[in-house]
Amino acid sequence: MTQTVAEESVPPADLAAEEADRPLPVAPFKGTPEEIERQWYEEVYRGRGDSMAQLTWRAVLIGSCLGAVLSLTNLYIGLKAGWGFGVAITACILSYAIWTGLLKVGLVRTPMTILENNCMQSTASSAGYSTGGTLISAFAAYIIINRAPLSVPLMMTWVFFIAILGVTMAIPMKRQMINIEQLRFPSGVAAAETLRALHAKTSHGMRAAKALGLAGLIAALDKFWAEGLSSISASLERFSSGTLLTGLQKWLLGSHYEAWAGRTVVFSWDFIFVAAGAIIGMRVCATMLISGTLCWAVVVPILQAQGVITGAGFAPIVQWTLWFGASCMVAAGLLSFALSWRTALRAFHDLGQMVSFRSDAAGGYGHLEAPMSWFAAGQIVSLVALAWLAHASFGMPVWQSVVAVALSFLLALVACRVTGETDTTPVGAMGKVTQLAFGALSPGNVNVNLMSANITAGAATSSADLLTDLKSGYLLGANPRQQFIAQFSGIFVGTVVTVLTFAVLVPDANVLGTDQFPAPAAQTWSAVAIALSKGLSSLEPLKLWLIVAGAAVGVALTLAPVLLPRYQEYLPSAAAFGLAWVFNWYYGLLFFLGALIALVIGRRKPALADEFTLPVASGVIAGGSLMGVALVFWANGGSILGKLFGG
Repeated sequence: MTQTVAEESVPPADLAAEEADRPLPVAPFKGTPEEIERQWYEEVYRGRGDSMAQLTWRAVLIGSCLGAVLSLTNLYIGLKAGWGFGVAITACILSYAIWTGLLKVGLVRTPMTILENNCMQSTASSAGYSTGGTLISAFAAYIIINRAPLSVPLMMTWVFFIAILGVTMAIPMKRQMINIEQLRFPSGVAAAETLRALHAKTSHGMRAAKALGLAGLIAALDKFWAEGLSSISASLERFSSGTLLTGLQKWLLGSHYEAWAGRTVVFSWDFIFVAAGAIIGMRVCATMLISGTLCWAVVVPILQAQGVITGAGFAPIVQWTLWFGASCMVAAGLLSFALSWRTALRAFHDLGQMVSFRSDAAGGYGHLEAPMSWFAAGQIVSLVALAWLAHASFGMPVWQSVVAVALSFLLALVACRVTGETDTTPVGAMGKVTQLAFGALSPGNVNVNLMSANITAGAATSSADLLTDLKSGYLLGANPRQQFIAQFSGIFVGTVVTVLTFAVLVPDANVLGTDQFPAPAAQTWSAVAIALSKGLSSLEPLKLWLIVAGAAVGVALTLAPVLLPRYQEYLPSAAAFGLAWVFNWYYGLLFFLGALIALVIGRRKPALADEFTLPVASGVIAGGSLMGVALVFWANGGSILGKLFGG
């Protein structure tokens, strides 16, 4: 077995820079599996992975700390908008800037190698992304349905073992999907390119880091101006940006303001969503604005005029609109899954390839890969732990837990292949497949339905995240076994930080479905679980029509790019169309503004946009989200510890 933690010695700085300046081997190698692996070993790994420091304590510790911080941003924005953003590139830039700064002031002696930085981003990605996804969906949906939170120890144990399940699932997939087929995994390529640029002989890295830091500071101050002045003094609230914007709109709209504000069709500033729109792109953001306007400015007023919706504000309205939105997203996700049947077949074909390749790996370069014994141990331990937890906490029979884990592996195969080909992990679709399956296996049991899908979605997220990180390591010539250990290390801190923070941000069901935390992902999961448990016939007729209409729109928008491939970039996004019906209208407007700004700058100043769009947007999301979390913690005061450890 290779050494798990490398010595903290590095090659000379000029050698490290020379390695960083080499172009990435993005073009796939050709030949038989054995020839492909030999080419990678001789042309990429030798001289890099066999000589550079990689899995060092400093890389793991910095990655854990950055991942812990960045996990708060994903948790916050996930509760706001139902989205999660990969943190690898942000972590690369931040760690480079931090370590370079420490090096300049003399607090550390040696620079971090590009492969150390790669291990660091794997740790940070695991801590910041892999462990929080199910909290904003399945766990939040459980709270909505049961009107009571789960205990912190139960959530922590559940999240931890799902993450282990997913990470170890990726072990047999790696050699087939990355080594042999060399699927692209675009985010992995982007992370590798970022690392190469940071460590090359240019000032690109520090410029990006400074832009990210400045954007984060501005966003944090902006968030404090919007929501933090009252924490200093209640008399200062009238000077907050939110209060000033509300006053301006009341003056402009007069008596009509309250009606439109009750439908969320007003302007409410949040810098985070502008930055998110810049990352997501115009097609998705324009779809959200158009669909949201149809929902909140057309359909909702009609339903209110007819007396169907009697309350004002987000919470009572979304109880109706979510049926269209959830149906649209679920139908689109399942149809997309069905349309990619060739990908699914290739994924299931991988099972046989994994077994056959494993036998010859020992005679080639298998000593570099994570061994199958780690896969077996992770799967067995996770299965036993999750089966016991599910049975003790939700009354789920052990055989159903076995089915859920087995189904998770098959669906994770599909999800990882889709991620490798499209850079989009269909977590929602995978969860819905499991919900439908357990709707038949355990009809009427809402909690079993949620938690079985929780296993699938969490495992798919962790597996795809690890393979994306391993792709960057493959291009840079990293040791995959050491990178796996780095990813595994991040699970521990990510679980602790995300669960404890979630317990504070969501102490009960009253904060979900509000302007503060609309929690659209949780709304969708809970709606599907309720519909499957009670049967569609138990719903009001209008909700049934909304479900039918949403499904029809989801199917149409999913088929449109298939039938009209030449116009794909101009066609609406089915997922975005449905999502706009489960969160506030003004979020769609902010998303659109961000995408528009990025589009204009990209066309007028393409070089500037290529260098700064991602760092600036990432900095805004990080700074604004962290300040938002800090303000929630501040408002809870001394009761935080009691909420965390009292139950």
